[in-house]
Amino acid sequence: MVHSRQLFYTRLFNVEENCPSYLKKVSEHILRKCAGLPLAIIAISGLLANTERTEGPWKQVEDSIGRALQRNPSVEGMMKILSLSYFDLPAHLKSCLLCLSIFPEDSVISKKILIKRWIAERLIHTEAGYSTTYEFGERCFNELINRSLIQPAETNKYGMVKYCRIHDTVLDFIISKSIEENFVTLVGVPSLTVGTRVRRLSLQAGKQKELIVPKGLVLSHVRSLDVFGESVKIPSMDKFRHLRFLDFEGCKQLENHHLKNIDNLFQLRYLSLHGVKKVSNLPEQIGRLWCLEILDLTDTSVYELPASIVNLKRLVHLLVNLYVTLPCGIPKLQALEKLKHVNVYCQSFNFLQEFEQMQSLKVLHLHFEDYYFVDGMDAENESKKTIIATSLTNLGNLLSLTVCDGPEFVRESLCPMPLSLQKLKVLNSSIPHVPNWVGSLINLQKLRLELVRAEQEDLYILGGLPVLHCLILRIDGHEIRSTSLTEELEVTRVIVCGEVGFPCLRIFIFDSQCAVMNLTFAAGAMPLVDDLLIVFNAEETGSPGTSGDFDLGIENLLSLVKIRCVVWGDEDDRVEAAEAAIREAANAHPNRPTLRLD
Repeated sequence: MVHSRQLFYTRLFNVEENCPSYLKKVSEHILRKCAGLPLAIIAISGLLANTERTEGPWKQVEDSIGRALQRNPSVEGMMKILSLSYFDLPAHLKSCLLCLSIFPEDSVISKKILIKRWIAERLIHTEAGYSTTYEFGERCFNELINRSLIQPAETNKYGMVKYCRIHDTVLDFIISKSIEENFVTLVGVPSLTVGTRVRRLSLQAGKQKELIVPKGLVLSHVRSLDVFGESVKIPSMDKFRHLRFLDFEGCKQLENHHLKNIDNLFQLRYLSLHGVKKVSNLPEQIGRLWCLEILDLTDTSVYELPASIVNLKRLVHLLVNLYVTLPCGIPKLQALEKLKHVNVYCQSFNFLQEFEQMQSLKVLHLHFEDYYFVDGMDAENESKKTIIATSLTNLGNLLSLTVCDGPEFVRESLCPMPLSLQKLKVLNSSIPHVPNWVGSLINLQKLRLELVRAEQEDLYILGGLPVLHCLILRIDGHEIRSTSLTEELEVTRVIVCGEVGFPCLRIFIFDSQCAVMNLTFAAGAMPLVDDLLIVFNAEETGSPGTSGDFDLGIENLLSLVKIRCVVWGDEDDRVEAAEAAIREAANAHPNRPTLRLD
């Protein structure tokens, strides 16, 4: 019971002591009725987290749990508990949850792919306050995580969820709901009866030698098709005349000839061939898919697009491999909002000169990787860099820009970046200082930047961004390691104080894994930051035997709620000293923030 209580109160109040006195009695009753079942506690705490914190609504939940467990013990009772969470969802979140029944048991599901599916199937729409439908989809995803209906499966190094999974019991529940509402038809799943009215078809090959679509199914009614497993026999495309969603991701048996009649899918909105290595050519007829909105060709063998691709007037997302040469006429795609990846040095001059006409573009991934290694290419690449810089200036609706392998492009500031930018990521491109043009991005909300070192002036430029919400600074430090540690500490110590700014910053990530941890938070620093992640090498920070070197001033971040810290090094005593200093600072903080040490 002790562990059950700890799980329940931690999820709802961080610690039991934070539970209001008027909710203590009803909380204990709810805990007892969960009978120590971890999934029941997680599901109910997820429901209560989105319920008004007054005694009345919590008492209603208690009564509902009581009836469920009294009438239906064990698994059936658990299903009733999940029903409480399900029926508490708004309509669009119910559909988003049911969509997960399409995936096989134990699947690790990409957040990006899941959100794109919701968009393509019209399960979610852009709402007020969100720049794109995808952004609203992220909120829906996070809400399902917060309600514990789906679980984080994999996060990136900064703790951001990239993949999710579903508990087996939750999957059983949503499958039963999906079948009840004819939301999905599963073929290849043992013990499930297959009906004839099919809206969404999920082919899941298990141990059988070959999975063939049953003859009784009316395929002309199918609106979405997913294929899981290598032993599924790919059905002919001309049978799915009203298909809107087609996902062949990772389908190893798919080859060029399987796409022969794809132009018959005149209502198709979504086509993913991600990870399909045997597909190297798209049929010219793909240009007839006039309803297509999302086309994902990443991690395939496709490196040249047919000219007819420019006829896809409704295409919103175009995702291709890094070295794909894009055809001229791409600006004809007036609905295109996301383009990934564009390797600038692979494109023709005509394409780059047309680029500024893509006024609908909101999300762009640019790469500057030079893979030719041919004499005389440097001058040509410099010209291409200048052209794309000029084009960027004129993309007045661009919201998100990712720049990879382009330190010179970022550092030289060939032209002002579009002021509309809300998100900027600079990857594999360490630069000595924050460029001055960054300070002009008055609408920037999220920024990831890689620096050789962090200096005081860099923080002043970044702190002046008026609406910056999330900042990720990665310090490379290869130049710093070439000089003495003591000298660098004196030169590069950076103080973050109230004067620096950061009026809206909530998330701050400082990754100095390969460098000196030279940041100190002074009084008034980053007044709204509630989520802090710091990564540093204990051996390169401070001097042996001096614990004061690890006093980072964390207590001065007054809004802090969560601290994550990664300390590493070969000298255990230095690592332990650093962790002890961080732990002491967290314990002394008036907010008692949660602390995770890795």
